[in-house]
Amino acid sequence: MAAVSLRLGDLVWGKLGRYPPWPGKIVNPPKDLKKPRGKKCFFVKFFGTEDHAWIKVEQLKPYHAHKEEMIKINKGKRFQQAVDAVEEFLRRAKGKDQTSSHNSADDKNRRNSSEERSRPNSGDEKRKLSLSEGKVKKNMGEGKKRVSSGSSERGSKSPLKRAQEQSPRKRGRPPKDEKVEDEEESRELKDLTIPESSTVKGVMAGPMAAFKWQPTVSEPVKDADPHFHHFLLSQTEKPAVCYQAITKKLKICEEETGSTSIQAADSTAVNGSITPTDKKIGFLGLGLMGSGIVSNLLKMGHTVTVWNRTAEKCDLFIQEGARLGRTPAEVVSTCDITFACVSDPKAAKDLVLGPSGVLQGIRPGKCYVDMSTVDADTVTELAQVIVSRGGRFLEAPVSGNQQLSNDGMLVILAAGDRGLYEDCSSCFQAMGKTSFFLGEVGNAAKMMLIVNMVQGSFMATIAEGLTLAQVTGQSQQTLLDILNQGQLASIFLDQKCQNILQGNFKPDFYLKYIQKDLRLAIALGDAVNHPTPMAAAANEVYKRAKALDQSDNDMSAVYRAYIH
Repeated sequence: MAAVSLRLGDLVWGKLGRYPPWPGKIVNPPKDLKKPRGKKCFFVKFFGTEDHAWIKVEQLKPYHAHKEEMIKINKGKRFQQAVDAVEEFLRRAKGKDQTSSHNSADDKNRRNSSEERSRPNSGDEKRKLSLSEGKVKKNMGEGKKRVSSGSSERGSKSPLKRAQEQSPRKRGRPPKDEKVEDEEESRELKDLTIPESSTVKGVMAGPMAAFKWQPTVSEPVKDADPHFHHFLLSQTEKPAVCYQAITKKLKICEEETGSTSIQAADSTAVNGSITPTDKKIGFLGLGLMGSGIVSNLLKMGHTVTVWNRTAEKCDLFIQEGARLGRTPAEVVSTCDITFACVSDPKAAKDLVLGPSGVLQGIRPGKCYVDMSTVDADTVTELAQVIVSRGGRFLEAPVSGNQQLSNDGMLVILAAGDRGLYEDCSSCFQAMGKTSFFLGEVGNAAKMMLIVNMVQGSFMATIAEGLTLAQVTGQSQQTLLDILNQGQLASIFLDQKCQNILQGNFKPDFYLKYIQKDLRLAIALGDAVNHPTPMAAAANEVYKRAKALDQSDNDMSAVYRAYIH
């Protein structure tokens, strides 16, 4: 993109890394966020997501001048939603302008009427008024001449000279009209509400990570990289959370808890127009989650080599264009980045350390991404052995179920190698709707267990409520209808209740795996001496369901633990 002359408030197309241009608006950055050093850039808030980023000038184009061009290039659903959000914003802005013009006219009429009523009678005062009006008219005339002159000179002056003349003052207060304009701009930005995409929130996934955390958020931002600020700013409006980006040392600090988490912007904001990485991708494990992930990687044009313990599961993906790997070691040795998604800590270790395992294929530069839901100790051990061989490691467990995996709408929690996270961006876009980078290895595992602990406990509570309704003579369907009209309404609630009411427990998330995650979450609490009584109670119910031979059914089959 060619460099253009832009200013605060302009609508633009912003290009970030390998991702296609996206509509946004140049806005003021947060007060504690300094502009990156180096090339000139603007802080852009993107439409259709909660994404923010410092974008270099040469990666920006004016919105209106290039609208038709961009619409022809990009056809994705979320891209169209973003364009619609821009048009809605323009309509609102136009309506405000008309209202403002009408109010200005009314104010002028009121001022004239007031002047008529209070017009002085003395001759001296009339002469003073006349002289004042003359000066005003003279100044207005000179202003018009200056504007006209500026317009005529604009064509002859060089772009550089014009840019210098248009640059803001470095000293002194701004003129009154500029101050008013800035205040109006600030009010306009406060009024700006950009609709979220269906993901989430969201970005475009880009570089991000860090292994060390800044102790406070009061220190200045140093050498900030303009390419990953957007990951840290998607929630700046929330007063309880302070967000700050720091190169090499990144931290999101919650004022009360001090917990660490970084939310990425919408990684599927460009889904439908993904540019697949040219790196060779390997994938190990074609279970409920892995199958959907591989299918989406292939659909989005990635080169994928697959392996599964039960080889027959690979046949379908070979037909779709995947290559077959005979062993995990072979897949790793022939691919640049190898993903794995298996059932539990033992399976994850066996896959890496076992015969013909991942470790045998690792050599300097090879990348391994473990998407399994395991405990932090397991993932830390795997990271150490991979890195000891010169490999690069990223943990990236996923939150979701089989349907979300098939739809490419998983939530990805990543931690570890920052550069590898960036290299996986097109893969994460293909398989997920949102990606979060959480820092050092182990953080993603802990967060994933907490998420699944909440989900598993909620599922047990749903089952408990439905059975209590039944034994007290209440309609279970009516209970579901009531819940669906209240604050607990969600797709998860509705689907799991429907499973129970229909007696359909076809696995979307295996009951044995949610029980495993509850067990690991309880152990995580024990390790830090934190009570988890709700999770412990739910875990006992799932254990009873497993004893009733419900392990390979959906987690909603926990209902049967209450009726037997």
